[in-house]
Amino acid sequence: MTLETEIRQALGRLSPAQLDVINESVLHSGHAGDDGSGESHWRVVIKAPQLDDMSRIGRHRAIHEALGKDIIGRIHALAIDIQ
Repeated sequence: MTLETEIRQALGRLSPAQLDVINESVLHSGHAGDDGSGESHWRVVIKAPQLDDMSRIGRHRAIHEALGKDIIGRIHALAIDIQ
């Protein structure tokens, strides 16, 4: 299973109306955080009604919690765009 699939499944728990998972690792090739896996840098674009009433920090915490320590531990950088 790819990391993208794992991210999609984990964030599916938030019942998003929109979810885009974009691998941006190629844009960071050779940088300090590039581990050579091709799965180090990610962008998530998400719209989930249950995030609507949360603060910005609360939304980011909810996303990190949904992803869990295992997935977060394998990502060097995660950009989060909440719609």
